[in-house]
Amino acid sequence: MDVLPAWAPAVGFTLLPHSGGFLGSKITKKEIPVWYESLQKPAWCPPNWVFAPVWGTLYTSMGYGSYLVWKELGGFNEKSVVPLGLYAGQLALNWAWTPIFFGAHKMGWGLVTLLLTTGTATATAASWYNINKTAAYLMVPYLAWLTMASALNYRIWKDNLNKK
Repeated sequence: MDVLPAWAPAVGFTLLPHSGGFLGSKITKKEIPVWYESLQKPAWCPPNWVFAPVWGTLYTSMGYGSYLVWKELGGFNEKSVVPLGLYAGQLALNWAWTPIFFGAHKMGWGLVTLLLTTGTATATAASWYNINKTAAYLMVPYLAWLTMASALNYRIWKDNLNKK
């Protein structure tokens, strides 16, 4: 039986979050030119080109953090259930936002999803802190971005309540 090279888990964990981002980008690319562009957005809304590199960086950071926790705890076992379970939950919520906001045009439910993601990501970072501080710190830029994204989602939702 072949054994994985030592670097394979690091690469796998680091790339995993990108899979949901990649699938979500298919929905986003379709909706930006017509629906999203028609929405009223605040003056502080980042330009569209900023989102892909920011998310790429954040997905890489959180993915590598999850690898550090997995490695520190000796893989998938009883000790890793909570910290990696919280991580998986926040990642699933993160991936769900795009089909909700862009796919279904449900801006209010998108906000709910973002708030749940932020709470779960915060719990993830807190659970990681005593396991691997670097992993926890790798979540900080993501938490900051989720805060901004939540504020942006709220503003877009409130400013476009009559928009279908």
